[in-house]
Amino acid sequence: MADHAVSEEPPVKKQERNHPVLQSVPSAGPRSPPEKPSLRTSSSPHMGHRQSFAENLRGMPASPRAHRKPSLSQQALQDLLNNPPTKNGAPEFVGREWRTIHVGEIVHPEQVRFVEYDTSVEEATKILVSSGPPNVVLVRDSPTSTAAIGTFDYNDLNAYLLLVVGLAQPADSDEASFNEIARKGREGKAIPLKDVKDLGRKEPLVTLPHTADLAKAMEVFGSGIHRIIVVKENTTEAVGVLTQLRLVRFFWENRKSFPAIDQLYPQLIKDLNIGSHSVFAINGDKPLTDALELMNNEGITSLPVLDNQNNVIGNISHVDVRLLTKSSSLPLLRSSCIHFISAILSERGMNDGKDPFPVFHINPFSTLAHTVAKLVATRSHRYVALLP
Repeated sequence: MADHAVSEEPPVKKQERNHPVLQSVPSAGPRSPPEKPSLRTSSSPHMGHRQSFAENLRGMPASPRAHRKPSLSQQALQDLLNNPPTKNGAPEFVGREWRTIHVGEIVHPEQVRFVEYDTSVEEATKILVSSGPPNVVLVRDSPTSTAAIGTFDYNDLNAYLLLVVGLAQPADSDEASFNEIARKGREGKAIPLKDVKDLGRKEPLVTLPHTADLAKAMEVFGSGIHRIIVVKENTTEAVGVLTQLRLVRFFWENRKSFPAIDQLYPQLIKDLNIGSHSVFAINGDKPLTDALELMNNEGITSLPVLDNQNNVIGNISHVDVRLLTKSSSLPLLRSSCIHFISAILSERGMNDGKDPFPVFHINPFSTLAHTVAKLVATRSHRYVALLP
């Protein structure tokens, strides 16, 4: 079910200097730091000896920290990483067979947000960015309707941005109309969603009644679909949106309620034989527009970014295009991928209070529990598996 975690894959490589890499490179060995110029002073017989700060500290008692035992042994720490704890699951699922649980029980009606095809791209983008998960706005034909006839998400926004900056490649029959849309976009004129609904790759609009069981949802996701619109049974009224990540989170948070699934979590990724062996990646020195084009053309939602030694140094997700929606941010479109990553990390730190540390990779010896815990904690859809 990994999507949203990222198909040509560079050969997997060993780590160099504790960095995850996608292919092996000869180690150049550690470099010695350049010698600093020493500060020389002329000696004088008239100058008395002045005790240094270090000498003043020589008789002081040792810090109690020096005798403090670590609170966790190395083995205990590794066990914690391999099998992270979870919160207590919802009591209504205890003792139930997971296949009997209805999709309507795990979706949230308040996450259903509508716009119309007459809504401007700018207004729809504001709703998309401010709403958060499940990172989609449903499109209806009138303000009174509750039936979804389309969607607007970050893939659509990415396709629109590429069109406005002149990087989209429409078919000959669409070239004139798309050029007109691009011109209006550059001039800041309002563009309705109906004019851009066919720009990018669109998944089929799949619906399930709220009484459908999770086994049916798993079957749909297994076919390559990433999102399901949940409707009230025997109607077209949308009551929720179920994504792959939401289903993964549900099983993780309620793992103790489902022993058949819980027994899979301690197993290693390599033993479960899951994941794709074809992975797209991009060099950090490449223009950001190259990454956006690659994601748009290949229909992928995230892209690992590599340095010149193929170390994984970052990740660009389709959700990150929200940083390009303000006119003041347009210079980022002309920047490199590595510069955009620094903007992503800065935004996460200032707005979300998140530690900007790269956590978008695992290795084949990671447990399923460790992997899923990372996916859930970072709200990611895809991780790159690297040799340790």
